[in-house]
Amino acid sequence: MTLTEELAAWARDTTASDIPSDVMEIARNQILSHLAALRAGAAHPLGRKLVKGFGAPLQDDPRQAAFVLAGLGSWLHFDDTAFAGHLSNSTVTVPMAYARTQRLDGIGLLTSVVVANECAARITAATTLGPFRGQSATFTHVTGAIAGRLRGEDVPAERWVDALGLGFGLPPRTVPVGFLGGDAKVFSASTPVRVGLDACDAAEAGMYGSRDILEHQEGFFSRFSTTPLPEAVVAGLGERWHTHTMSFKVHPGGPGMDSAIDIALRLHRELGPIRPEDVEELTVDTSLYTALVNRRAGMYLRGPDSPVSALVFSLGYTLATSLLYGRLTNDDFSPEGLADADRWALADKLRVNLDEEMTRDVFRCEVPFGEALRQAGPRGTGWLRDFGSQWKDDGQWLVDLVGDPDPPSKDFTSARKVTGARVRLRLADGRTVTRELSVPVGAIGSVGGPPIGELVREKFLGTGGSAEVADAVDDLERATPDDVTRLLRAALG
Repeated sequence: MTLTEELAAWARDTTASDIPSDVMEIARNQILSHLAALRAGAAHPLGRKLVKGFGAPLQDDPRQAAFVLAGLGSWLHFDDTAFAGHLSNSTVTVPMAYARTQRLDGIGLLTSVVVANECAARITAATTLGPFRGQSATFTHVTGAIAGRLRGEDVPAERWVDALGLGFGLPPRTVPVGFLGGDAKVFSASTPVRVGLDACDAAEAGMYGSRDILEHQEGFFSRFSTTPLPEAVVAGLGERWHTHTMSFKVHPGGPGMDSAIDIALRLHRELGPIRPEDVEELTVDTSLYTALVNRRAGMYLRGPDSPVSALVFSLGYTLATSLLYGRLTNDDFSPEGLADADRWALADKLRVNLDEEMTRDVFRCEVPFGEALRQAGPRGTGWLRDFGSQWKDDGQWLVDLVGDPDPPSKDFTSARKVTGARVRLRLADGRTVTRELSVPVGAIGSVGGPPIGELVREKFLGTGGSAEVADAVDDLERATPDDVTRLLRAALG
């Protein structure tokens, strides 16, 4: 069997009874959390432009609804992540868009989300050691759209294979200046969702897709990964649940910056309001991953005229906003927020230092890179060396720092996302305050904070969502198809 044939057979035959209860619980939280991300996106000026151009989040045509929903949830980096990929922009939005026409009850919606998660995460994991990661791995949503739609339809596995073969025959890829230098990032999930749904329609019409589209010597992996891991597509199907690796976002911004932002919000609570003139020096020690993301974003910042796409990657702007105001919401990325001179004055004081221990932790924990390196073994050395060369000319330093990887995980029940930061404030009154955090609030492996269910409920209510909708999602397993339709209308209408 080819990879798509094996994956399709599993996805087609998996039922709710095959899915562990804790995985279903994560999917419930994922749905509520992503509803919050969608509401935040719709309330932002850029989201309103998307709706003006392409219609309301819920509309009669489920294809168009899926396109709009995928766009609203993506660019603010308020969407949740897993190993591997930003899944929800397709794996949640497509089942929601098709819930009414497919007559999905609560169990059916949850099953579609989990199956789509597993399919999309696995193909993304197989390409993690390559040039596309996170939201730039837009092809994640080709899989998410296909699996998210077809799991709710009674079609044979061959239809899945054809749809995957057609969708991955022409997968979208990002261009950095478009992704960070303008508003094209809004379509980073919408466009591949449309490709996936077109592939479903083409397969239904009888069009044929390549069976070995992924692993062929001239297939998808050969073009989208420098160190492909084809075994990741089918490893532990039904036992090794990628949904277990879901990390939940509690504020916009990222990737890799959440720990620093969490610290800044804590410092605001401890110290009270801070003005730019109160701060003599603002320093963040962090990993190579976060430092590189921040440096890349800096190439596209233009002060108050900065594109939102780059601003959410800016450690300076997000940290300054959190320290000054004790919050970080979609409103802080609006034109009014960008016009605030105090944010830019404090952001200009930021100095980012590379911390080698934090860097080592990023590449040795499961999420976002470690599990791929574990599966790659010696094959991952070249990719790791290339990654390190983005900071120093000879990337061997990173290979030596990370060392030999651990064996691949049997399952993900103890996975962690270690993206640490140390924030140091030297104040004008002579005080120096330092705080450190290894795992962000809401991320897989975080300890000592509120339960995930409480965090995502607070996130949803914080975007103006109702307690009644949050309660209904918590009781989703008992929802009828009509209940699901009413729930989505109440959440997004």
